[in-house]
Amino acid sequence: MNLKNDLLIRAAKGETVERTPVWLMRQAGRILPEYRAVRESVSGFIELAQTPELAAEVTIQPVDLLGVDAAIIFSDILVIPEAMGLPYEMVEKRGPWFPKTVRSASDVKKLRIADGKDDLSYVIEAIKITKKALNGRVPLIGFAGAPWTIFAYMIEGSGSKTFSKARAMLYTQPELSHNLLQMITDSTINYLKAQIEAGVNLVQVFDSWAGILPPDHYHEFSLKYIAQICNAINDVPKTVFAKGAFFARKEMGLLNCETIGLDWNMEISESRKLIGPNKTLQGNLDPAALYGNPKEIENATKRMMDQFKGSRHIANLGHGVYPDIDPEMVKVFIQTVKSY
Repeated sequence: MNLKNDLLIRAAKGETVERTPVWLMRQAGRILPEYRAVRESVSGFIELAQTPELAAEVTIQPVDLLGVDAAIIFSDILVIPEAMGLPYEMVEKRGPWFPKTVRSASDVKKLRIADGKDDLSYVIEAIKITKKALNGRVPLIGFAGAPWTIFAYMIEGSGSKTFSKARAMLYTQPELSHNLLQMITDSTINYLKAQIEAGVNLVQVFDSWAGILPPDHYHEFSLKYIAQICNAINDVPKTVFAKGAFFARKEMGLLNCETIGLDWNMEISESRKLIGPNKTLQGNLDPAALYGNPKEIENATKRMMDQFKGSRHIANLGHGVYPDIDPEMVKVFIQTVKSY
């Protein structure tokens, strides 16, 4: 299917674009009252993500309501541990929680490598429905969590400020850690390939907890597994977003991917120097800037755009949009990028 708006794909590949494309991490849901209405019609987040028709509906909402240049499939990074045999729950106002966690080699033996297509058929079905409904208006982004981030949840059992149990395992049981990380990596490759087969135009790998590791551990226990994923996927452009991994930007420039996402703490010109000219950079306005008034948001967006000017760029925030931000202010950001 030919895309009517292929700005995102061309920008990712480093081709000439008429203007910078823009989308937002966590755009599907959270800020939109239309999303909340759909979510309230079911028992909660997990049922919504596992109901393909509804997942497709909330995936498309930001395209219609905000005017972004891409849709990103409504799902969660933690579908991978569930598909591997470690189910999770989504606790209101607290986030994900795993009733069982991985503590030992025997726990790892109980897990399996997910095949992606059958284990996560509800995501694959949601992608197919979304693609049909979008009818080529904008590209559809698929995604998965980076192996280290998934590992952190599987060991810790929930979100954490320190992820001390997960980090301890890297020191105390490195062999077990590598075994589990490899299983997650293999599952993720299967999953992303199934997403691509179902029709996504681009994939993004989210390493949400990259920044809590020391540099040597990040290289050993995260970056090398991300590299495996990038090397295994060749059909669509790939984006790697590693929050807080400012120390690894030079190495990220060597990954077999088209785009590197910057968080809002990563200085733009320094990032460009470290990553080099041959990658598209994505980001990186501080999401909190969208709490400002329209003029302040416009000025902040223009300052960001000025710094990226003349190099390969996809406009986005430096992390996901916060749930209490006014959708009208999000539109100011999007329109400022579009008219820049």
